[in-house]
Amino acid sequence: MRTALSIAGSDSSGGAGIQADLKTMTMNGVFAMSAVTALTAQNTTGVRSVMEATPAFLADELDAVFEDIRPDAVKTGMVSSSALIRVIAQKLRQYEAKNIVVDPVMVATSGARLLQEEALQTLKTELLPLADVVTPNIPEAEILADMSITNAEEMRAAAKQIHDAYGCAVLLKGGHRVNDANDLLYDGETFTWFEGRRIDNPNTHGTGCTLSSAIAANLAKGFELPDAVRRSKEYISGALAAMLDLGQGSGPMNHAFDLRGEFAKEAQ
Repeated sequence: MRTALSIAGSDSSGGAGIQADLKTMTMNGVFAMSAVTALTAQNTTGVRSVMEATPAFLADELDAVFEDIRPDAVKTGMVSSSALIRVIAQKLRQYEAKNIVVDPVMVATSGARLLQEEALQTLKTELLPLADVVTPNIPEAEILADMSITNAEEMRAAAKQIHDAYGCAVLLKGGHRVNDANDLLYDGETFTWFEGRRIDNPNTHGTGCTLSSAIAANLAKGFELPDAVRRSKEYISGALAAMLDLGQGSGPMNHAFDLRGEFAKEAQ
């Protein structure tokens, strides 16, 4: 069985972070493993507090995984400090990790900042050059490309800017802010649009985690990057279209839970 590793923060509500990653990878047919970078007290409406892992503990987690069950793909998510980013980069180089998907988590869906200001430069210099693909949303891409993005042409320019700066493929997620739900993949040679349709579903907590984890799972299974993106986008679109809800009246439910519904049965 193919394997995938998520290096990210824990979400106590189960909708994003490590919890979303493990559910998504499992439902996409790979054995999922984790290295926790931080504990967060959060739900779909906001982040209350964050407790980081120490760099030494994170290093031990990564050693424990790579020395026993080598991952066929690696996804990184929330990593809030420079020290932790450096540990991850060092271990990925040490073990010559393959199929690295970097989700540059900077701000939670609820608006809470998850990446310390000083850590941004470390992310750029240490982690992005190791990535096979980086998956920013529009606000994250604006920071990485240092430009405003308001239309499709600017998406193309930003994707090229990010690729040229860091040497990795870029999946720039358009979202409703620019062009409905169309995402753009640039691999250094070709621009490929993955069209989607707007689904009026409030259950969007963890969508970024889910998409990047699905891509990692599909890369682990041997799909080329464009096919991995296409399969992952179809997967998450089907989950949103299912319109499942926990019905607790306390805010939008987590997206990863959707993936355990009827669509997940088909996706296997």
